Amino acid sequence: MQTEIVLSGFGGQGALFAGQVLAYTALEAGKHVTWIPSYGPEMRGGTAHCTVIVSDDEIGSPIVRNPAGAIVMNIPSLERYEPLIRSGGVLVVNASLVDRKPGRLDLTTLLIHATEEAEAVADKRLANMVLLGAYLRASPIFSLEAVGTALEHHIAEHRRKLVPANLQALRRGAELAQEQLVPA
Repeated sequence: MQTEIVLSGFGGQGALFAGQVLAYTALEAGKHVTWIPSYGPEMRGGTAHCTVIVSDDEIGSPIVRNPAGAIVMNIPSLERYEPLIRSGGVLVVNASLVDRKPGRLDLTTLLIHATEEAEAVADKRLANMVLLGAYLRASPIFSLEAVGTALEHHIAEHRRKLVPANLQALRRGAELAQEQLVPA
């Protein structure tokens, strides 16, 4: 198995951190993994994205042309990555900041009001974890428990008090995704 994911948003929204959490989860699961961050010189407010590749075997190249999925946190990210996702892939959109529906019908698309949901959990800065939880419900490459364990093991010491809120945000994202995945 090999899967590629792009996480993208404005600098400071936590796209890179969410990608790191996935990468650490993969490492703890004994998988091969790459995490490649990219951000403009502006950092905060400019665009930032990362790619994560998770594989059972060695990874031949860290370049991702047609990811299996994407988490997009703003309109520029949606416009850039929606066309690249392979058919049948998963697209998770922060509907709090993206005011249009994606156009592709060959994707599993989840529109999650992540900013509001994160605020309801604890803090709007947890929107990245809400979106990650939604992605993992639609594309269960790892359980939420495995992600939570990796988060607990790898989060900086001075941020440990934030682990419970991050876990709650992951679970809330998964719940919201489940509501959208169940046929009406």
